Amino acid sequence: MVPKIRRGSRTHGLLVYLYGPGKRDEHVDPHLVGSWDGFAPDPGRDTSPDPDPKATLARLAAALDLRVKQAGTEAPTEHVWHCSVRTDPGDRILTDAEWNTVARRLVHAVNLAPEGDPDGCRWVAVRHADDHIHILATMVRGDLRRPRMNYDFKKAQAECRRIEKEMGLRRLKPGDGTGAKTPTSAERFKAERTGRPEAPRETLREAVRQALAGTATEEEFFTRLREAGLRVKMRHAPSGDALGYNVALPGDRNRHGEPVWYPGSKLAPDLSLPKIRLRLADGTAEQAAPPTADGRACWSPPARERRSATGIAERVADLLVDGDDDKAAAQLVGVGELLDAVAQTSPAATRAELAAAARAFERATRSHVRAERADTRALRSAARGIVQAGGALGRGEDGGTTAMLLSTLVLVTLAAAHWHSARGHAQQAHASRQAAAHLRTAYHQAAATPMRTLHDQGRALPEARRRTHEATLRTVLPKQGERADATPTRTDALVATLDQAEQKGHDPQALLLQAIAMRELDTAEDVNDVLVWRLRHLAQLPAHPGEPSRRPQAGIRPTKTPASRTSDRNAPAAAPRPAVSDPRSRAPRR
Repeated sequence: MVPKIRRGSRTHGLLVYLYGPGKRDEHVDPHLVGSWDGFAPDPGRDTSPDPDPKATLARLAAALDLRVKQAGTEAPTEHVWHCSVRTDPGDRILTDAEWNTVARRLVHAVNLAPEGDPDGCRWVAVRHADDHIHILATMVRGDLRRPRMNYDFKKAQAECRRIEKEMGLRRLKPGDGTGAKTPTSAERFKAERTGRPEAPRETLREAVRQALAGTATEEEFFTRLREAGLRVKMRHAPSGDALGYNVALPGDRNRHGEPVWYPGSKLAPDLSLPKIRLRLADGTAEQAAPPTADGRACWSPPARERRSATGIAERVADLLVDGDDDKAAAQLVGVGELLDAVAQTSPAATRAELAAAARAFERATRSHVRAERADTRALRSAARGIVQAGGALGRGEDGGTTAMLLSTLVLVTLAAAHWHSARGHAQQAHASRQAAAHLRTAYHQAAATPMRTLHDQGRALPEARRRTHEATLRTVLPKQGERADATPTRTDALVATLDQAEQKGHDPQALLLQAIAMRELDTAEDVNDVLVWRLRHLAQLPAHPGEPSRRPQAGIRPTKTPASRTSDRNAPAAAPRPAVSDPRSRAPRR
């Protein structure tokens, strides 16, 4: 149940619309379902001997405006409170009596007409469709004072959540006032008329976020905006200092032929110029020199940057479990930038899902937890590197490292959902889970070819080597091994990865234990897939198994086979991280 509140100054004009044919949806049988005293005249169902709807409507408008006229100059200029309340398309059709209850509870909740108060404001509720009503109230009380209506939207939202529960309707997620402004009805209708897939406000919000992803300076940010084709207008103080900015879409004009400008703060609370400056103040981490072998880079720039981002994202998942709130909130902002960077440089096969993931997660980056005292330079640097490296081809090593990164980002977004849920951030948790669902779909698209190749390689291994690695899996992952045995091909990619790691000088068992210890696996949709990408990242194996592998980075030693693998005293064992006792550490299953 969604309430939308507006204010105006024309009681009669609004009634004419409510009882008229409608501008978009056809108004069917408009009639009152409730009023301040239960006896208000109803232009839609006037039962007098000689009914005149226009005259009845004028009498209703006069009755509603009575106290406004009595208050004279003390009455507010915008004295009309208008609230439309709509049920979900999947909800049952409410009766007139139920809608009357809804209207009475809402005018009570916002303090317009408290129950039992004889001086409450006058109001009516008009129904002209099955799924919604309009509440019209005049904001002057019987004692000619104005009602105290602070936070009327929040109060109406909270009451709607209670009504949904009591009436068995679809229960929406409670908000906290940190969401971005949604397009108005006029903006949506205009988008439909002009053939746009969405309102300009939404297109601009996404374009500004993508321009901000990994940006190092304010000048670079505005350069990116212009390069994206947006119109940009700066707002300056008398001193010449920039105070803010406005953006507009080319071709989006008002009735006077002028561009329709949107301030950054009206696109989203964190896109105002002061908020952007705070984010840019931290800068980005210094980029490491690209890894080389035989005097030249082994991976393409897109693949190299995605590999780097994978390790950074893994550490962020740990921070969301173990870090304090302000640090975690800051990391979520950085994750949003990373998703925007990946989305705008993704290949065509995954672009739509990644764009949807970035758009959904945008809601998860804002809450009332202040993102302070946290170093997000690594995430911002990863986003910057991905943007500067350009798009991945979607095949070969580029496509494989995209799958590697997406597998980790699924984990990160689910950790974000758990973090928000533990703090009562319902909308943000839901947005995080939506992002995870889109990322899963994109992952399956990106991983299809490299995983198929790995399965083939695992099946083609000599029987003795294959049995050795399967024994390792049963030793280290007994539960997963038993579950995977029911579907033998599920372990083929993992077996092939362990074999390739061993060929590079790593001890498969020690490397597998190290991969397990990185983070819990309970949230994994497919444990084997997660471990394949962790192992390939740790061992510096090619993400696409058809590509040549690269030498380990400086400072990363192969996990050597112990001199005596049969000796418990000499065999190294990387123990998995102990379970965290805090109940918030258990994330939902992915």
